[in-house]
Amino acid sequence: MLFPRSSGILLHPTSFPSRFGVGDMGIEAYKFIDFLVESDQQYWQILPLGPTGYGNSPYSCYSAMAGNPMMLSPEIMRDEQLLSDEDLDSLPEFSLDTVEFDRAIAHKVPLLKKACENFKAKASPVQQKEFSGFCQSKALWLEDYALFMALKDSFNGSSWHTWEPEIARRKPEALDKWRQQLNTEIYYYKYVQFEFFRQWTELKRYANLREIKIIGDIPIYVAHDSADVWSNPNLFCLDEESGEPALMAGVPPDYFSATGQLWGNPVYNWEALQANNFEWWVQRFEALFDYVDVSRIDHFRGFDAYWAVKRGQHTAMEGEWIKAPGTALFEVINEKFGNLPIIAEDLGVITPEVEALRDRFEFPGMKILQFAFGAGPEDPFWPFNYDRNCVVYTGTHDNDTTVGWFNQLQQYERDEVFRYLGCIDPQGIHWSLIRMGWTSVANLAVVPFQDLLGLATDARMNFPGKADGNWGWRYRREALNWEVRDRLKNMTYITGRTPNKN
Repeated sequence: MLFPRSSGILLHPTSFPSRFGVGDMGIEAYKFIDFLVESDQQYWQILPLGPTGYGNSPYSCYSAMAGNPMMLSPEIMRDEQLLSDEDLDSLPEFSLDTVEFDRAIAHKVPLLKKACENFKAKASPVQQKEFSGFCQSKALWLEDYALFMALKDSFNGSSWHTWEPEIARRKPEALDKWRQQLNTEIYYYKYVQFEFFRQWTELKRYANLREIKIIGDIPIYVAHDSADVWSNPNLFCLDEESGEPALMAGVPPDYFSATGQLWGNPVYNWEALQANNFEWWVQRFEALFDYVDVSRIDHFRGFDAYWAVKRGQHTAMEGEWIKAPGTALFEVINEKFGNLPIIAEDLGVITPEVEALRDRFEFPGMKILQFAFGAGPEDPFWPFNYDRNCVVYTGTHDNDTTVGWFNQLQQYERDEVFRYLGCIDPQGIHWSLIRMGWTSVANLAVVPFQDLLGLATDARMNFPGKADGNWGWRYRREALNWEVRDRLKNMTYITGRTPNKN
């Protein structure tokens, strides 16, 4: 995929202001899109949209194809007469700067359940037909997901491999029994997916009409405790007796961790996937592009070879690289969909084979400016080594903010930054790196919203390897101000990234 010369902002929807404790698809999401338009941006990049589980990580979801109901806007539901003003009046005071996930969930779920009851009782024939059509069109993943979530509630949130053996192993009689027993709960989980799809589709339409494209994110792996693994155990490397991962995903020691990152997800049984022509991956891409215009593929190098760690290890240091059939997979994807607009997250231990896979399908790779400093002149993260078909970032959701990164540098490292830049922008190091990215030859330049605001480490989105306390940053309404807008717009103009509006 070849982007036009353009730019955009990385911001996950949970970071929007909202009186419900977590960012949602209400009015603040539309205001953010207006900000993108007014500052001449063309792309809005987000993290995965799936329903999060332990640790609230969007990279570890209960489904690779469902949406996160915590992003639903109760105010939109009120406008649809599914909730009343009184339903929304008795909210607690939530932090303005951080998502308090547990509190937000505790207050939001009852609202969603009440909206579901009202929809079930009052939906017009047209609405009922729309709901029925949605359930039929998404049945390939929705049926299993709704049952999976209802079962999790029945088994007190425990992982599927600890459930009663008959339902954990999906015996037909057990499936029939639980579907009848949990009919009401299954309806609820289907309804919130229907509402998510409606709200997100309207938001995406609003963005697209204003010539803003949404860049999504597809994690290469799925969570072990997910509807995907429970309903397709043959597609993953699982221990036959316990159902736990037999081989776990991760990466060896790298920039982010001296002991590597042990993610714990089961790796794929690529032989089984390839035997049915990658049908599950085809369904996954199809579901993703219902939500977004472009997709970043996280951990792209895993499609060439993946790091596998045997069950029982506590770090990712003891593992091995195993080849994956990435070429065959993307040939099937191209055959089904044509040349999909995909960005390859080609960070970490990258080999010539990974680069060849990326380039064979003309996927743009990623360049991180924070990684350039401290490396030799041959390093691919220096802007003078870029080719045009790439996406440059000041940092990603896994990096410290640019201000936080600069503040923790040793003096000799700061001196190197000074030598390369010539001087630091009077408005701060974050604007120096934004200018560095925006003036590069990279077709697309993206800045995390935290860097646009010049925030320090306490605004960081994720600390890789840290199990909890991540993903919670939120901005306040006043952050969308004319000073930031105009400065970004001017930077976009002078670097030739302004959209052609003729």
